[in-house]
Amino acid sequence: MTRQLDFILKEGGADYDWQTELEVVPKYLDERGKNWLKGILAELGGNGTLPLLEKLKFDFKIGRQLILWDEELHFNRYRLATFRSEMYQELSFPFVESYKRLCRTYEKEALKAGMPQRIWSGPPVAGNLFGKAGDPGDFSGNGASGWKLLAYNSAQIDLQTRIHGFKLLRLNPYETLMTGGSLKRLDQLLVNPKEEQRMVIYNWLMRKLG
Repeated sequence: MTRQLDFILKEGGADYDWQTELEVVPKYLDERGKNWLKGILAELGGNGTLPLLEKLKFDFKIGRQLILWDEELHFNRYRLATFRSEMYQELSFPFVESYKRLCRTYEKEALKAGMPQRIWSGPPVAGNLFGKAGDPGDFSGNGASGWKLLAYNSAQIDLQTRIHGFKLLRLNPYETLMTGGSLKRLDQLLVNPKEEQRMVIYNWLMRKLG
């Protein structure tokens, strides 16, 4: 999907960087920010240590705006839990309300992508933080440690981009655009868009970036 977006941005003449990284400056994270992350970690059942990302990866950078494509796996009960943090009340993120709805609606789609053991359990750090994952698809016990780590890191990215002075735009498969007289999902449009559809996507994206 991001390759197609790359082509659309290039075709539209946007001045951007593709697949960029942001080095985290630790001193930018103050006590309030650390407390928010500690609260999110606790909400997800974390063990109290506070792992912090040193680099943040983004699909695109346009000026002071960063763009991330969130796959289906991102929309689940754990990401929904992160939005209970006071951070999302005190800082304004335009995607929060729509993401809450998507998390409630599309967890079945997350399951289709997130059942393999390497995703469900995640890397070793996920087990260290959240304990041993349950059986894939079983949320009754400890659930998906890998999914929890993904949700925690997404919240980190939300906070760190803001305190580093960037605006974050999160895109997802479930966005809908009007084209050809009907609403179409963004992921479906990106499979093989015609020239007219590419222009619609480009103009829509530029409006979102403001």
